[in-house]
Amino acid sequence: MLSRWSGIFQIAAVYVGTVVGAGFATGREIVEFFTRYGIYGFIGILIAGYIFIFTGTKIMLISTRIRATSYEEFNQFLFGKKLAGIINIFFLIMLLGVTAVMISGSGAVFEEQLGVPKSVGSWSTIILASLVLMMGMRGVFTVNSFVVPIMICFSLILFFSTLGNGDFLSFLTQVPDEGISLKMIFSPFAYTAFNLALAQAVLVPVANEVRDEKIIKHGAILGGIFLTIILLTGHFSLMTLPDVTSYEIPSAVIMRTAAGQLYWMFILVIYGEIFTSVIGNIYGLQRQISSYVKVPSILIIAIIFLIALIISEYGYGRLLGYIYPVFGYISLVFLMLVWKSKAGKEK
Repeated sequence: MLSRWSGIFQIAAVYVGTVVGAGFATGREIVEFFTRYGIYGFIGILIAGYIFIFTGTKIMLISTRIRATSYEEFNQFLFGKKLAGIINIFFLIMLLGVTAVMISGSGAVFEEQLGVPKSVGSWSTIILASLVLMMGMRGVFTVNSFVVPIMICFSLILFFSTLGNGDFLSFLTQVPDEGISLKMIFSPFAYTAFNLALAQAVLVPVANEVRDEKIIKHGAILGGIFLTIILLTGHFSLMTLPDVTSYEIPSAVIMRTAAGQLYWMFILVIYGEIFTSVIGNIYGLQRQISSYVKVPSILIIAIIFLIALIISEYGYGRLLGYIYPVFGYISLVFLMLVWKSKAGKEK
C-alpha cells in the first residue's frame, strides 16, 4: 500500500514540478492570466484546474496505452507522422528556449539575492541538475518529491499571511473595469495548453516507466489538484495587492509586507521551481534525443546544457517573439486533439 501511495505522490510531484516555473513563485504568470481579471480570473483558475486534472491524466493514460517513450511518439499519434515532424521541431526549440530562460533565471537569483556572479549561479544549476539527471527517473522523482511539498506549503503560508488584508470577499468578487473580453475567456485554455504541451516531454516517459494505469491516473489527478491549489492560493494572495499588474515580482512585494521573516524561503521556492523545470525539460529532451543517437546519456545532457547556456547568454527574446505565437496555436490544437482522442478514455 505504501509503495502504491508513494508512486502516486511521486507522479503528482513530477507533474507539478514540471508545470510550475519561476512565474509561479514570482506571481507574474498568475497575475497575467488570472488575477487581473478579478472574479473572472477566479473562474478561469477553476477551469484551468479542471483541465490540468482531466487532460494531464489523459495524456499519461494515452502514453502508456500506445507505449510512447517520448513526446515525439506521442505527437506522431496525435498529429500523424508527416505533420508530427514539423510539430516536434517547434517543441524542441521551445524546450531548449524555456530551459535557457530558466538557467538564466537561476543565475539571476544568485546574482540579485546572494551577491555572487550570475555565471556561478548558472553553472551551479547545470552541475547540480546533471548529477540529478545521471540518476535517471529516480533522480527526477526524488527532487520533485522534496521540492513540491515546499512549494505547496509556501503557497498556503503566503495565502494565510495575507488573509487579514482587508475584505477578502470584496477582493474576490471584484469585476474588472474592461468587462469580459475574448482574451479573458481564452486565458485558462491558453495557459493550460502551453504548459501541458511542454509538460508532455516529462509526462510521456514517466507514464512509460510506471505503466500501472491506476497509479498513473491517481497520480495525475492528485498533481492536477495540487496545481489548482497553488494557483488558487497564489491568486487569493495577489488579489489583495493594489495595482498588482504594475509589479514584475508581485509575490516579493507581498512577502516584504505580510511575511518578511519568510523572505529566504521565498528565494528557496523560486530557485526550487526553476530547478524542477530545468531537470524536467532536460530529461524530456534527453529521452527524445537518445532514440536517435546511441551515445551515453550524460553526453547528451552535457550538449543540451551547453546549447541552452549559449542561448541564455545571447538572448532568446527575438526568437521567442517569432516562435511563441506559433507554438501557442500548436498548443491549443494539441489540447483539442488530446480531448478528442479515444485512447485515453476509461476502459
